[in-house]
Amino acid sequence: MYTLVVADDHPLFRDAITAVIQSGLPGSEVREADCFAALLASLAVCDEVDLALLDLNLPDVAGLDGLKRLRERFPEVPVAILSAESDRRTILDALELGAVGYLPKSTPRPALLAALNQILGGQVYLPADILRRPSLARPAQEPPSDAQNPGVTARLEALTDKQMEVLTLLIRGASNKVIARELAIAETTVKTHVSAILRKLGVQSRVQAILAADEAALAASLSRRRS
Repeated sequence: MYTLVVADDHPLFRDAITAVIQSGLPGSEVREADCFAALLASLAVCDEVDLALLDLNLPDVAGLDGLKRLRERFPEVPVAILSAESDRRTILDALELGAVGYLPKSTPRPALLAALNQILGGQVYLPADILRRPSLARPAQEPPSDAQNPGVTARLEALTDKQMEVLTLLIRGASNKVIARELAIAETTVKTHVSAILRKLGVQSRVQAILAADEAALAASLSRRRS
C-alpha cells in the first residue's frame, strides 16, 4: 500500500510507530533508520518512498538542518517531522522548509493515524492544538504600508467574511474536509476560498498564509467585523 521510512534513534519508539502504521495502514512497508546517514542510505536504494518521518534530534544531525538537507538531496520525497518538540515557531519553520506535516510524539494513536492518512492523501497536517497557542514574539507594530505593498491588516481587510472564517480554520490546522464540514460548504468551495486567500495575502502556500496572518491582526480584524 504505502512505503514509509521512520528515522528515530530510539528503537522502542521506532517499534511503536511501526506497529501503529502496520496496524492502521495494512499492507504498508515500514523501513527504520536510527540516524540521518541511515535515512539517506535507505532513501538512496528505494525510489518509491511515500513518506519519510524525521525526528529533529538524531545523533548525527540537529534541528531543522536534517530537513533542509533531506529536501535538497531528495526533493521528491515527502517529509513529515515526528518530534517531541512542540514549539509553534519550529512547526511553522518546518512547514516553510517543505515538510508536509508536523507530528508531535505525544499525538494519540487515533489522531496520529488520521494525520498520516491526511498527509498520504496529499494534504498538509498541522497540529491544531499547538497552532492555537499565541506566538511568543510579535513585532511591536505593523510596518508602514503603501498602495503597492499594503500591510497585513489591510490585506486581511480585503478578505470576505467567509474567507476570514476559512483562514481562521486554516490557522487551527484544519484540512479542507474539516473546513467544509465546519462551515457547511462544499470542499471545492473551500479550495476556491483558499486560492482567493493566498492571492489576496500575496503568498504562495497555506503555510505562508498562516505566517502572514499575524494572530493579533487577525483577531483585531475579526473584532472590527463583529462590532
